[in-house]
Amino acid sequence: MNQKYLLLLLLLTVSDFTYAQFAKIIDKDGYVNVRKEASIKSEVVSKINAEEIVYAFPDEEFPNWVSVDYINRHNESIYGHVHHSRIKLIESYPQIPNISFNGSVAKFVSKDVTVEIISEKFDYQKNKRYFSSTKYGDYTIEDKFKGQQVWGTDGTIPNSHYIAIKATIKGKSIQIPEKEIENLFNVNSEFASCYYDNLNDILYITSVNGDGAGGYAVLFKIEKGVYKSRVVTMPF
Repeated sequence: MNQKYLLLLLLLTVSDFTYAQFAKIIDKDGYVNVRKEASIKSEVVSKINAEEIVYAFPDEEFPNWVSVDYINRHNESIYGHVHHSRIKLIESYPQIPNISFNGSVAKFVSKDVTVEIISEKFDYQKNKRYFSSTKYGDYTIEDKFKGQQVWGTDGTIPNSHYIAIKATIKGKSIQIPEKEIENLFNVNSEFASCYYDNLNDILYITSVNGDGAGGYAVLFKIEKGVYKSRVVTMPF
């Protein structure tokens, strides 16, 4: 597969991702109702607590509503509709400028925040022993790495992986734990973004990785100088 075709495939995939994005639940009651349909009269299928991160899809037919995709604490997938007034898009926070990217290192710098995302080519032979497989009918797929679900490969051999994600916020250094990045492959740091909520001292680091059917979106959250959580989703 030539480089021009790969680039075209990646751009087509990313164009789908820009239609949907990460958002935070905001509600003075402490939670929001997730409804089966885009209507206040529709059945409530679940609830999501305030401050939780969801992946939101605009609804063309009902612009005051968004479709949300969310994995709860029990690892259950929740899908439904939430009123647009109950979410805040992560990209609505001030964005930290990307000052450099050389293919393996992306650096973002603002007055109070610096983020460095480091990736490199993945050595499959060196790491082959850490993979495990699952049989799906007549097919067997390597879908676990060190016991965690593999993201970004669609069953193929990974091309790249994260080495480290580091941040400095108002003089304090934080690094994303290795376990939170070790199963994320085919990194596209040129599509990474960083947003900072200065009022609540929360840093959001997002990226769109993989390509084609292996595409995924990831968000890391650092709050008050402490790493809090990761959200990974297939945005289609």
